[in-house]
Amino acid sequence: MFIINYLVDLGAQVMMPIIFTLFGLIVGLKLGKAIKSGLMIGIGFIGLNIVITLLTDNLGPAAEQMVKNAGLHLTVIDVGWPAASAIAFGSAVGVLVIPVGILVNILMLATKTTKTINVDIWNYWHFAFTGSIVYMLTQDLLVSLLMAAFNMIVIMVIADRTAPLVEKELGLPGISIPHAFTGSFVPIAFAINWLLDRIPGVNKISLDYKKFQKKVGIFGDPAILGMVIGVILGVIARYDVKGILNLGVVVAAVLVLMPKMAAILMEGLMPVSEAVQSKLQAKFEGNSKLLIGLDSAIGVGSPVTLTISLLMIPLTILLAFILPGNEFLPIASLSGLTFMFVLITPICRNDFFRTLVVGAVVVASALLIGTSIAPIFTKAAVNANFVLPSNSSLISSIDYGGSFLPYLIVKIAELKWVGVAIGAVTSAALMIWNRTLIMKEAVVATSDLQVD
Repeated sequence: MFIINYLVDLGAQVMMPIIFTLFGLIVGLKLGKAIKSGLMIGIGFIGLNIVITLLTDNLGPAAEQMVKNAGLHLTVIDVGWPAASAIAFGSAVGVLVIPVGILVNILMLATKTTKTINVDIWNYWHFAFTGSIVYMLTQDLLVSLLMAAFNMIVIMVIADRTAPLVEKELGLPGISIPHAFTGSFVPIAFAINWLLDRIPGVNKISLDYKKFQKKVGIFGDPAILGMVIGVILGVIARYDVKGILNLGVVVAAVLVLMPKMAAILMEGLMPVSEAVQSKLQAKFEGNSKLLIGLDSAIGVGSPVTLTISLLMIPLTILLAFILPGNEFLPIASLSGLTFMFVLITPICRNDFFRTLVVGAVVVASALLIGTSIAPIFTKAAVNANFVLPSNSSLISSIDYGGSFLPYLIVKIAELKWVGVAIGAVTSAALMIWNRTLIMKEAVVATSDLQVD
């Protein structure tokens, strides 16, 4: 337990190289190759974080200025993911979720109900957040841990089922994304995509990224597209010429650099991934193809994800203004909307139109959920010694406070042990369903090998 907490406290950029170096050695890589792979993964994470920080540092003030220009005066203040993570690790649940999560992952692998080896330990805080909010409601540690475990099981199944799309649309073979904030919106994205397919006329609308690039020529280039979007955001924020041009160059840099940083991370990851396939596959025989579960930062380099998440900033502010029942004032979470779209984009097959439609729906739902959960969120934050902003009595966050899945789990948890029963039955059904698909995929994979 002490070792796990120590690793988490080191931060992802240090924790990941250590974990993957050890992991590489376990699956048979030579010492030098294991160290190199671990370091490249760490370097990739540092690169991604630098680019993301560049984006958030420049978009944050622009977003605040847009909110100010819109004259929004709403009662629930957006404090972003730092408050949510403080809640997550600010209770007894938070301390126990990491070992519980690791145990859940091992049991799911052993029972062939997942293909994902979830090494994204830092982001177990999402499951801890769910458990901590449940603990605020029930004061029952066991119920809280079970609800956190159910949250993880759902996300693990979502990671498995979206992995083929992650490989095909994002170019990330052998990777799944068990990131709870990102995965929470997957059911909504699938539902809306299904609905769009059945609306005459609308189902013919297509703004596929590759076709878009060909149609608009130079304006489809990530650098030019980023510059245009940055300038538009600067104009909406009412910046001066210097501020507008600066934001334009920053956004252009982000669209160009993000995929390159992800490529560096993948360079380090591939030797480990290949070794996992060859060494660990035998230990979990029956799984068609084991996947390494990573932070959704690995997928933020998609031009569609970046473009739509940037365009959603002014649209989110507009929705906050016109949405009936909304009291959530979006500020801190706006620059982190990118992570919301990492799995939505491949579900929408890299189509700008569909991703934007899904984005509008999930953001609207996040605003209303953030409003609804604000009282318990605020109480939990105070108990975790999070300092509230001055002149605010209610706080919330889109990540993870505005997410559909934890909200649903918290509502079910209000029924206490009846809620646990509902969660257990649902989780068991998902695991059985996922196992059935995994076994079918294993048969297909075996048949393909025999044909080859």
